[in-house]
Amino acid sequence: MKREVPDVQRILDSPSYVLAERDIELLATEELRPVRLQLELLKPELTLDSKNIQSTIVVFGSTRILDLPLLEEKERVLSEALAAAPKDKRIERELQRTERLLAKYHYYEEARAFTRLVSQRAPAAGQEFVIVTGGGPGIMEAANRGAWDAEAPSIGLNITLPLEQLPNPYITPELCFQFHYFALRKMHFLLRARALVVFPGGFGTIDELFDALTLRQTRRMQQIPLIMYGHEYWEQVLNFQFLADEGTISDEDLDLMRYANTPDEAWQHIADFYGFTP
Repeated sequence: MKREVPDVQRILDSPSYVLAERDIELLATEELRPVRLQLELLKPELTLDSKNIQSTIVVFGSTRILDLPLLEEKERVLSEALAAAPKDKRIERELQRTERLLAKYHYYEEARAFTRLVSQRAPAAGQEFVIVTGGGPGIMEAANRGAWDAEAPSIGLNITLPLEQLPNPYITPELCFQFHYFALRKMHFLLRARALVVFPGGFGTIDELFDALTLRQTRRMQQIPLIMYGHEYWEQVLNFQFLADEGTISDEDLDLMRYANTPDEAWQHIADFYGFTP
């Protein structure tokens, strides 16, 4: 029996026939993880180079210290829920936590004021001291928003999470990047950094802080000012003096950090470090 000539379309439809560079399933395999890592390094690097962005000011901080109307609305909803179920300890606890966040709302406004100040006064605006954040809500939004207020570009380095986090709307669209790998995202935070300003935050903020501190301590990155914003908050969260007293870090390591309580003070630290008029 004579066989029919096969339809060439079967070949065209075969996964093996897809160009490797367009084969998403191939790129997602475990074996191609090194390629994905390289892509996450190169894509932002090439884009920032094309925009002639020479240096950045990195701002870290909590996703939960939101703009005031959002926090007030959350407090209102929880207060009504607790009034309807006064014995619900879970609601009571969440209301207490929201009230504590409301007490820290001023950090949102101060992060916004700081980055507006930087964006207005930085040398070579749009190329030097460009604001970069993790691209999410809270303090990150405030920092991108301050640059937006000043009509300056700003960068967002977003990360894929189990609960998807959308980028905040104040990032310059062509300077917003999405990462899968935390390690590559951290690298891009620091590659062009001329200063880090760390506002109150939780695990993520502390993780990024200690990553930079370790690299500075071991002299594996450029010398930059590392500014802890909100002395009272950080003094309670992290007792660096205790580490020095216990001998687990050097006394000189305490000089890796500076503290600031106002936007002007944070900017002054940066200006002093680089020797220009703020």
